[in-house]
Amino acid sequence: MILAVGLGLFRWFEAYPVMHEAMAYAGGAYILYLGWKIANSGPVGDGTVKDRPMTFLGAAAFKWVNPKAWIMAVGAIATYTLPGNYLWTLALVSLVFVLINIPSIATWALFGTGMKRFLNDPRHMKAFNVTMAVLLVVSLAPILWH
Repeated sequence: MILAVGLGLFRWFEAYPVMHEAMAYAGGAYILYLGWKIANSGPVGDGTVKDRPMTFLGAAAFKWVNPKAWIMAVGAIATYTLPGNYLWTLALVSLVFVLINIPSIATWALFGTGMKRFLNDPRHMKAFNVTMAVLLVVSLAPILWH
């Protein structure tokens, strides 16, 4: 999704270079907002499943209609690509997302139940949320070097 959206934005950023910088700051602001929401989020739910889980194809298709996925894609592209070297940095951002998603999804799938037991303690949950929020905000460092 990052690569496809980024290729679509390429001509737009070429025609309106100021939009790249404006979207970078908007994406950065959204990441700060997400960090705040994560740091202040509440306890884990009870874990009961009300509906059948999505199939693999259903989950893949859902990304294309999920507004948060679009905001994430546009925000990541605007924040982490460089206008003077756009296609190369777009490829790099796409590769980083693939490389991070694979172990992240595997970790979530393998350790999700065990982590839920650990995160049922409100102190552990708060520490986990704050750590995740700080890591998310630290990921904004590249925007400072634009």
